[in-house]
Amino acid sequence: MSNLSHTIRKFNRFELKYLISLKEAERFKTALRAYLLDDEHGNGRYALTSLYYDSPDLRCYWEKVDGIKFRRKLRIRRYETESPLTADTPVFVEIKQRLDRVTQKRRIILPYQDALTLCNDRQIPESYNPVDKPVIEEIYAFLWNYNLRPTSIVRYERQALIGTDYDIGLRVTFDTSLTIQTQQLDLHEDPISLPMFPVDTVVMEIKVNERIPYWLTELVAAHNLKMIRVSKYCRGVELAENMPSTFSRSVLATI
Repeated sequence: MSNLSHTIRKFNRFELKYLISLKEAERFKTALRAYLLDDEHGNGRYALTSLYYDSPDLRCYWEKVDGIKFRRKLRIRRYETESPLTADTPVFVEIKQRLDRVTQKRRIILPYQDALTLCNDRQIPESYNPVDKPVIEEIYAFLWNYNLRPTSIVRYERQALIGTDYDIGLRVTFDTSLTIQTQQLDLHEDPISLPMFPVDTVVMEIKVNERIPYWLTELVAAHNLKMIRVSKYCRGVELAENMPSTFSRSVLATI
């Protein structure tokens, strides 16, 4: 993900999630390769780090748990590379929004230091791409209205497969080595992480613009995969009281 200049900044899609074993994931990936290709980024394999923001009373978390049909969350996301993270490293600042069953994402690309200026200091950076102005203003208002502050860091490794010209917009991703961090909430700090799932667990996601292709529905059924509601951010919050954290104990006691 070294070149972010042509990355799509806004999209709507449906997302279906599954918790499966490593063996199930390998069998399913083998079957998928008759239909899908490796994502062009990192030959389909790359690591992701996301710094999530929430209010002091974890409003974003509770909106998800309570099944609120319209909800949003904010994160700074980095696609890891061999290069060290510096003030000038490009990162995404994303609003991920759920509107009933549709997942919507709006994101901007900023140097890491400018992303912190926006999200931590709540100051609009001095320079940015003019096309990003509406999203920057939305992020700015979201930060102030919810009193958002850094809450957790989620890390994982991803393998991504994408559709051909016959299935444009289709993505199937396999996430492993998921961890949660609730201390030293800076992406440039050394990780102090807690495993989010057992080591042999894979979070698989099917992402489509409109509907799942018939062949994929049949493949899921043939492999007896069961859809599950799971949020990496919420899973991390629920594990946080098992480790020293920045969360208030009075808040966690209600989880």
